[in-house]
Amino acid sequence: MADREFPMKTYTLPLMTIAVVATLCGLYTMSQFLRNSVGVIAPNLASEIQLSAAELGLLSSVYFLVFGLAQIPLGIALDRFGPKPCLLVSAVIAVAGCVVFALAHSVTGLVLGRALLGLGTASFLMAPLALYARWFPPAQFSTITGLQLGVGTLGSLIATAPLAFATAAVGWRTTFIGIGVITLGFTALVWLIVRDAGPQTREAEHHASLREDFAGLLQVIRTPSIGRLFLLQLTNYPSYLLVIGLWGGPYLTHVYGFDLAGRGDILFVAALAQVVGSLFWGPMDRVFGRYKPPVLIAVAGTATSLVLLAAIGNPPVPLLLVLLAVLGFSTGLSSLVMAQGKTLLPAHLIGRGFTLLNIGTMGGGFVVQFLSGAVINLFSAPEGVYPLSAYRLVFALQAVLILAAAFAYLGSRDFRLRG
Repeated sequence: MADREFPMKTYTLPLMTIAVVATLCGLYTMSQFLRNSVGVIAPNLASEIQLSAAELGLLSSVYFLVFGLAQIPLGIALDRFGPKPCLLVSAVIAVAGCVVFALAHSVTGLVLGRALLGLGTASFLMAPLALYARWFPPAQFSTITGLQLGVGTLGSLIATAPLAFATAAVGWRTTFIGIGVITLGFTALVWLIVRDAGPQTREAEHHASLREDFAGLLQVIRTPSIGRLFLLQLTNYPSYLLVIGLWGGPYLTHVYGFDLAGRGDILFVAALAQVVGSLFWGPMDRVFGRYKPPVLIAVAGTATSLVLLAAIGNPPVPLLLVLLAVLGFSTGLSSLVMAQGKTLLPAHLIGRGFTLLNIGTMGGGFVVQFLSGAVINLFSAPEGVYPLSAYRLVFALQAVLILAAAFAYLGSRDFRLRG
């Protein structure tokens, strides 16, 4: 049962605050594009640079590995230096990653580019969330976070049909150079208009030692229920990364025979559904007055879509569109999990708490993509075409993981929002 309540009040955003939120949403859009961009062009990369399924899995997943490893120092840096410096440094690295990836002509170069992109975009969500935690009261936090995720998830849309169109028109290399230029533009806006203190607050000074910073991280890890939320983060959104971010493109090509434009259009539906889901789930804590009910409803949608994909294998295209849309919609609940985590932690540990939960999200992305590549690689692939049974097995394994995490999440602490 809840042992404390949070009031819900109306809140009006000043014009400058809107500009800052819009800038941070734009930067996060670039992150979402970059993390999901391999799915549509995977067959192109495999053909042009002769990549196996295991190498494709490594190429996509290394982004999440580096991203996840960066979260621990990032969490300390957010609490010590503030969100703005972290954003500026990491954005420069992200731009470099775009250039390296675009110029690569070997699997080594592609992996290096993806690693730089993972490191560079590591703060593009956590830094804004740490800033919003300073700027907004608890009852508005998940709503504004849902807005950040919803608008930012437009990047996932760009990584589907628009990326397929751009690849056909100018090539994937030129496209990534263009994304680097746009990211550089958002970086300039961050430097010009973002500040760490909210409109009604003063800049906080950090007096803790580095040893105390790491002690705070251990305190976050030991916080009751954080581990249960971590497991959910490890499996739910990574389900989207598994299907839409990596294997959706090859699956649609190998099983259904879709070309570049066709698989881009199909994956666009799932990405659009996640945009809607991110905006939808954000304020659901206020509708239900709690966090767990809407979270469990969303997770049930994720598990159901994976189970049906695994059981049917090659459903008719209309049903396939529905299942992918449910998957996208249901995996857009991260704002609720982050908001629930925020209620468990003191203010001075918010940065480290958010980044710990994000390690679950991105670490899960690495694990499921890397291991799924190894699993699919176990199957024979005449002329580079993997059988339906390989994809069904991957979908089934992911369904088992999300159900196990949901069972663990049932025991997490929940707090009632008081209206």
